[in-house]
Amino acid sequence: MGFDEEWGQLRSDAAASRSTGMRLNSTDAGGAASGGGDVASTPAQKKAAANDIERDLEPSTKKAGDWADEASKGAVTGFTGWDTAKGLKTVQETWEGQVKTLMGRLSVEKGALRGAGGLFARNDLDTRGNFLQSRSKLNGV
Repeated sequence: MGFDEEWGQLRSDAAASRSTGMRLNSTDAGGAASGGGDVASTPAQKKAAANDIERDLEPSTKKAGDWADEASKGAVTGFTGWDTAKGLKTVQETWEGQVKTLMGRLSVEKGALRGAGGLFARNDLDTRGNFLQSRSKLNGV
C-alpha cells in the first residue's frame, strides 16, 4: 500500500471513530447532576471571595505596584542622562498601566461576585413566576 492510500485509510478511520453526538449528564437518585466536578457556589462563598478581593488582593496589589513604582523612579533619577533612564521610564510606564488594569479587573470581579447572588435569586423568582402564570387546559380536570 502506498503512502497516499495508507494516509487516506487512516483519515477515514479517524473520521469514522469520531463521535459527533451530544451527551447529557443524567441525574443521580438525589437529583443532582452526575457530571464531573462541583461548579456550584453559595451566596456566602461569593460574598467571602468578594471580601477577600477587597481586604487582601486590592490593597496588596496597590502596595506592590506603589513599591515598584517608587523603586523605578529612584532608578530613573539615578541614571539621568543615560539611555538606561529612558528604558527604565518605559518599563515604569508599562508597569503602571498593568497595575491599573489589574486593579480594574479585581474591582470588576469583586462587583460581579457581589451581584451574582442577587441575579441568580431574581432569575429563580422570575422562572417560578412564569411557571405559576402558565395555565394548561389540564388545570382543574
